[in-house]
Amino acid sequence: MSSSRDFVRFLLPVVVLAAGIALWELVVRVNDIQPYVLPGPSAVFQTLVADWPVLSESLGVTLLTTLEGFIAAAIGGVALALLFNQSKWLEYSLFPYAVILQVTPVIAIAPLLLIYLQQQTAVIVCAWIVAFFPVLSNTTLGLNSVDRNLAGLFSLYGASRLQTLRYLKLPAALPYILGGLRIAGGLSLIGAVVAEIAAGTAGAGSGLAFRIAESGYRLNIPRMFAALLLLSVAGIVIYGLLALISHLVLRRWHESALRKEN
Repeated sequence: MSSSRDFVRFLLPVVVLAAGIALWELVVRVNDIQPYVLPGPSAVFQTLVADWPVLSESLGVTLLTTLEGFIAAAIGGVALALLFNQSKWLEYSLFPYAVILQVTPVIAIAPLLLIYLQQQTAVIVCAWIVAFFPVLSNTTLGLNSVDRNLAGLFSLYGASRLQTLRYLKLPAALPYILGGLRIAGGLSLIGAVVAEIAAGTAGAGSGLAFRIAESGYRLNIPRMFAALLLLSVAGIVIYGLLALISHLVLRRWHESALRKEN
């Protein structure tokens, strides 16, 4: 029963996607819409195959930037959250600035970073800015959400702050950390795309976002759709991989994963 339900849950989105693509192709063909206005799925696929050498190289650049920004956000967010947990004064002093960094639109920051930093460094910093706060806030929340009775028990048995952090707080915060990383994975891709668009406007760039902007200037709309498709697939794959890692880590002991198993 459970397997059939899972199959239906997987099949329905595929059916909806296929119906949407068929309807899109039908509308383009019936109304004889030109490719520079709205290309059909077949034209997008043909362009994807024909321009694959250029698009794949740009995809590699974007994915590398996303990975570097994500790693920086993961390490920095978790490390700073651990410091916050050990010193409330430090948390009260720095956390508001992390909030300010998060709520400031990255599209407004990117042109400034491109002035003061090298292009690739500026793009990575933009990806880091967008992805950093979810990791920091989720990890901080997880470390502060430890059961008070367990914390009291550790204190009763004379556990040091390091032992309490290692054996109690970090395991308890792990689901929160993994949740923050899942969010940060997609956001780092968004930050990289925004920075690449800004870099392309400045006359330099080689990522997928730059190819989208370049295709728009040249009215090469099929290539624009093909690049957008690759970005969407990249985002889905990133989220899927992080969700899989989270499930594998939590499946044998955490309630959220145990329910999925049952």
